[in-house]
Amino acid sequence: MGDRDAEVLDDPVGESLRGHHAHLARLVGRAATYTPEVATFCALPAEPDEDSWSELAELLGRGELADMFSCPATPPSDWEPVFSLEGLQMIRPADSHPGHNPLEHDACEHGPAVVELGVEDVPEMLDLTARTAPGPFRPRTHELGTYLGIRESGTLVAMAGERLRPTGWSEISAVCTAPEARGRGHAARLVLAMIERIESRGERPFLHVVAANTDARALYERLGFVVRKAVTFRGFRTP
Repeated sequence: MGDRDAEVLDDPVGESLRGHHAHLARLVGRAATYTPEVATFCALPAEPDEDSWSELAELLGRGELADMFSCPATPPSDWEPVFSLEGLQMIRPADSHPGHNPLEHDACEHGPAVVELGVEDVPEMLDLTARTAPGPFRPRTHELGTYLGIRESGTLVAMAGERLRPTGWSEISAVCTAPEARGRGHAARLVLAMIERIESRGERPFLHVVAANTDARALYERLGFVVRKAVTFRGFRTP
């Protein structure tokens, strides 16, 4: 869909590392990546040349993962492919409103409280993401933005937070629910809470979803998100 304000989302990693997340960046020349304990994502210029790839190889080191996220550029032939995963980038149009869902409304009224998570919650956050695999989550990933959670009987059973932060936007990520707590509307409540926080700052929420995850896509569409474009997540091994 056309949305001029969304052009920065064509390079969400680079836009974040050059802007809101500059304090978490490592740089060599025009190549950039996050501090390893935060995230693995890398960024290069829009049309990287041989020198740019060399700078990224120097930055990461020999035999390391270059997580290119949704960057479509093709690396040199001696960079070994590690993974490729089809996905979708979704945004909430500026005038979007979540559809009414009585079950979600009831959960918001009567469910357990949504709480803000901090450094003291990191062990539980790492355990939950290890069990549910919502995407990469490292010991300092929580420093990328706000993370919210839901507890049942004192145990963290669901969470969601902010990841990439290109100017004017905030990516909702790490949306996950423990198997024993699914079907109770926790994911919807957390995403709605994240939307409210992001939009209250005058920013717009966006997210990425694996193309094959039709249940997650259906949830996000019900909450007002639409597909902006298809993306391919790719990783390579440096020579």
